[in-house]
Amino acid sequence: MSRRSLLVGSGKYLPARVVTNDELSSRVDTSDEWIRTRTGICQRHVADNGETCVSMAVEAARNALADAGLDASAIDLVIVGTSTPDQAFPSVAVRVLGELGTTGGYGFDVSAACSGFIYALSVADGLIRAGSARGALVIGSEVYSRILDWEDRTTSVLFGDGAGAVVLRASEPGEAERGILATHLHADGSVGDILYVDGAVGLREHSGYLRMNGREVFRHAVSKLASSVDEVLESVGLGYQDVSWLVPHQANIRIIEGVAKKLQMSMEQVVVTVDRHANTSAASIPLALDEARRDGRIRSGDLVLMEALGGGLTWGSALVRM
Repeated sequence: MSRRSLLVGSGKYLPARVVTNDELSSRVDTSDEWIRTRTGICQRHVADNGETCVSMAVEAARNALADAGLDASAIDLVIVGTSTPDQAFPSVAVRVLGELGTTGGYGFDVSAACSGFIYALSVADGLIRAGSARGALVIGSEVYSRILDWEDRTTSVLFGDGAGAVVLRASEPGEAERGILATHLHADGSVGDILYVDGAVGLREHSGYLRMNGREVFRHAVSKLASSVDEVLESVGLGYQDVSWLVPHQANIRIIEGVAKKLQMSMEQVVVTVDRHANTSAASIPLALDEARRDGRIRSGDLVLMEALGGGLTWGSALVRM
């Protein structure tokens, strides 16, 4: 019987500080109405000086392990999707291993912007299927507040900070109907200049701010995400009617509604947190997934479809039987 990756736990961490649209409107030329109608965002969480990509990832990981009823010793792989690591190296994943006290495993980061969690989930699934890991933590952790130009109303209103995590373990005989059914990843480097950060530690001069052509990102997002969803469903012989829940990347309510419409899904089947979390990049899907699992919407046996698009451009989808 083939091995499969089971999603057995989830957890999250959100900074205590909440920044409302009204607070932002006192800093830049914007308003609560302008932000809400264009994005669906009402507020976002922002890390304080003592919170880092690593610290948030560790808290989300601990919550996910508790949810799974597992000790850190059950984990031999940590993959973190992030665009905002604390250091060039060591990786966030290796720092998480250290904080959890796990010495027998391995870990690394994945940089795919807002698609980072889907990319990390796909890689972890492949390593578990190959027998290179039996227990994995897949984490999205981001502190976008530290790469935003707070004078730019087109980007500063869109993002928030936070971390989400899931626990995967290798299936046992009799469990093969559950778990990650399929993942599909894509990238198109020819349009990388529509969403990027203008600098990194490898450049001598840079500002390090996020830059975005929102109109172009929106144009690519709905079509690419819908085709990616079609692809992952067709690969396992399923259709729209089989999907219990859509857990999309939380970038913009208009994009989320557009994808749901293309998939012929009602918004009652879509997990939405963008109103409260804003865009937390690689953290947005695991944050939304954890919320819907804990409030009882997503239950054992449900078919959950996840999709994301981010800078690169990168995009992808994952299909999981809970």
